[in-house]
Amino acid sequence: MEHYGIWSVVPPVLAIVLAIWTRRVFVALFGGIWMSFLIIDRWHPLRAFYDAVMALVKVFQSSGNTKTIMFSALVGALILFVQKSGGVNGFVLRAERLMQRGGGRNPRKRVQLAAFVTGMVIFVETSISSLTVGTVFRPLFDRLRISREKLAYIADSSSAPTSVMIPFNAWGAFIMGLLLTEGLDRPFGRMLSALPYNYYPIVALLMVLAVILLDWNIGPMKKAERRVRETGRLLAEGARPLVSDNLTSVEPVTDTFRARNMLVPLAVMIGMMPVLLLATGWQAAAEKHPQAAGLQRILAALGEGSGSTAVLFAVITALTVAMLMYRAQGIARWGEMQDWTLKGISEMMPLALLMMMAFGIGAVTKELGTGIYLARIGKDILGAPWLPLTVFLLAAFIAFSTGTSWGTFAIMIPIAVPMALHMNASLSLVLAAVLSGGVFGDHASPVSDTTIISSMAAATDHIDHVKTQLPYALLSAGIAALLFVAAGFAAA
Repeated sequence: MEHYGIWSVVPPVLAIVLAIWTRRVFVALFGGIWMSFLIIDRWHPLRAFYDAVMALVKVFQSSGNTKTIMFSALVGALILFVQKSGGVNGFVLRAERLMQRGGGRNPRKRVQLAAFVTGMVIFVETSISSLTVGTVFRPLFDRLRISREKLAYIADSSSAPTSVMIPFNAWGAFIMGLLLTEGLDRPFGRMLSALPYNYYPIVALLMVLAVILLDWNIGPMKKAERRVRETGRLLAEGARPLVSDNLTSVEPVTDTFRARNMLVPLAVMIGMMPVLLLATGWQAAAEKHPQAAGLQRILAALGEGSGSTAVLFAVITALTVAMLMYRAQGIARWGEMQDWTLKGISEMMPLALLMMMAFGIGAVTKELGTGIYLARIGKDILGAPWLPLTVFLLAAFIAFSTGTSWGTFAIMIPIAVPMALHMNASLSLVLAAVLSGGVFGDHASPVSDTTIISSMAAATDHIDHVKTQLPYALLSAGIAALLFVAAGFAAA
């Protein structure tokens, strides 16, 4: 069966509703997985429960999933390392001196802008971007009484929107591969021609700037900011941060605080990402695209490279460099750093479990044919002027339900491109609508891995992050939708 009709949409929607309503993400995700198998197993509850548990076991049959979960666990070790070494304290002291040299005016805005720019600069990989922004700037945000929800929003909103707008990374290579599969020539040029119409990422980035420069807090974010400013409480009452206090309030083991003890390992992790993507994808790119040369060869290698392998060995390399630095400085012995590694990994177990369940529900929604069903509905109701808007909304709902923008691209581009060609619609505009919808849905979804990592990096409650970010994401999506309507009729 290709899909299960309307029933294929019920489990992911149920998981999202339960997560927001109960604030218990683990229960909500497992409930969504169990409901999926209840449908697949023709309403046998015990068999569905067994299959749901086995689906979580099967998550580790995918080497990509296992490497991503290992990466998330080892990140906990790196966070502990940079705190134990005094690197975080050194960075905070250096940042404070820089702000004082600038006259000390508007330190809150300056720090938030620095976080935003950092997220945009690291456009190679979204997880690394969110992780770096959250880890590096959390102490400064805490000291200046800026909510962790605001930090998670900035980290999340400066990652995927930037990565899709600056396509010299695995995102660009993946999209080009999909366009090549559709038989389109000049895929890089076609992707670049879609960027001016990629309304959601553009509006989302401008929205972050408005929030920072105007101190514009709406809805739950306003409540979060008032809480921190008036009471100093970093977390809302009843919040369950994805990173425990044992990992966010660590005392250094040295009295000498050096910012490089944090910046060098993080720079190594970031810098290793494109290197490892190229290394893991170079041979495959040569075999699949023998005519590619220069920049096209590099982009092809980035697309063929293994993102999960790259992030895993990037963090391992960063940990190794950190160990060598700290041992040379006499900060800790090898045995102590081994204990730090195990301690950091243990503190990340809740995140690892959450990632496992997110991968599990993503796999079962694929088995239900959720994306295929939604795409078929959209195809039946399209009209030429409304094509960009319909494609945008459909891609957004698929990404929101499944928690993956890349999976949405893989589903929607093979459907949207032929439709644009047959209906004489603007291919650049329709492609941009797919990309915008995929990024928005993934950005707003509580089951998205980038949303989860942003919550983890900022050490905030995951549902609090989703709730505070959602009004801004919806407002950005509303503006983007209006732009797609106007552009659709202008191009018709």
